Amino acid sequence: MTASPSPVSGRLPAAAPFWLSIVMIPLVVVAATQGGLWWMLLPGYAWYVTTALDGVLGLNEENPDPETTTDRLFWHRAITIIWFPLQFAAIFGSIWYVQATGHLSGGEKLGLFFGIGVLSGSIGIVYAHELLHQKTPLERWLGDLLLASVLYSHFRTEHLLVHHSWVSTPRDAVSARYNEGFYRFFWRVLTEGPRSAWQAETRFLARAGRSRWDRRNPFWRYAALQAAMLALALALGGWAGLGLFAFQAFVAVWQLELTNYVEHYGLTRKHLGEGRYEPVRPRHSWNASHTATNWLLINLQRHSDHHYKPDRRFPLLQTYSEDEAPQLPMGYPAMTFVAMVPPLWRRRMNPRVRAWRKRFYPEIDDWTPYNRGALPMPRNAL
Repeated sequence: MTASPSPVSGRLPAAAPFWLSIVMIPLVVVAATQGGLWWMLLPGYAWYVTTALDGVLGLNEENPDPETTTDRLFWHRAITIIWFPLQFAAIFGSIWYVQATGHLSGGEKLGLFFGIGVLSGSIGIVYAHELLHQKTPLERWLGDLLLASVLYSHFRTEHLLVHHSWVSTPRDAVSARYNEGFYRFFWRVLTEGPRSAWQAETRFLARAGRSRWDRRNPFWRYAALQAAMLALALALGGWAGLGLFAFQAFVAVWQLELTNYVEHYGLTRKHLGEGRYEPVRPRHSWNASHTATNWLLINLQRHSDHHYKPDRRFPLLQTYSEDEAPQLPMGYPAMTFVAMVPPLWRRRMNPRVRAWRKRFYPEIDDWTPYNRGALPMPRNAL
């Protein structure tokens, strides 16, 4: 790792690159008022402009001082804290506006809410992910509200109780297996994820001697928040408004799971026998240091360090060399496009997985049970 000569600055200019997401809000306004193909500005900005900037700016391999205090991160944290009201206005303001004015065709409405789904998925869920890892009630509530706005509230439980504990083992549904195409992975996560989260939460309660129906079960909050979002969409836009809300939620979840697929594809923790697995290390996540994408996604691509130190705030996440963690050849937007073409993905990524295995686990001769997810479930897993 390359050490930065100075800690993260608490001033706005130092945090400003991480505010790139703000540009998407006026783009929603343009798309909603102008119609036509203006909705393409949203995915164009989030995907293509960011990827182009990665090509120009290259990699940022500097590391901030991880001991920087939280009070010096005010402007970094601020963008995640203000995002929910902005996203809320973008989603529900657009539902009301397009239904009240009637100036957009059905296709134009779908295009607009596809673009809003890009916003709520590529930005909203990423910010929710940062917020749900924090300890303050405000940040956790904002994370819950962002997840409810895409009808994916169970992600909080699944992520905190399952994914971080059992990433790269058979217990974790969102650890993509070697040779597993994205579409098979996506269906598996959609069907297994909510059930896995419910199971983890109820077992967590049971260990404390509480019933699954206990008021402390967050699934009550998840249900209430999601029901409120659906009711508001229906009130503002009727059945069409409800459909548009659900459509943007699906687009957002599709983007989340594309990212999950890329983050851990083919990477597995070594089974030590009898359901015991080695500790999580930076090598168990794909790392990327592409500058512009890390600005837009608040360092999500420094994923190796996030799993190694889950409580570290995004401005302080470290990046790693290829000797410590496997490296993606491109940033997330480009890699997720490749993932949607499974033969191309395998041609690009399978050789990298095989090289990773030879580098870190030369002693393992038979990878078949790892590939199939057929190893024993971890001991004591929720």
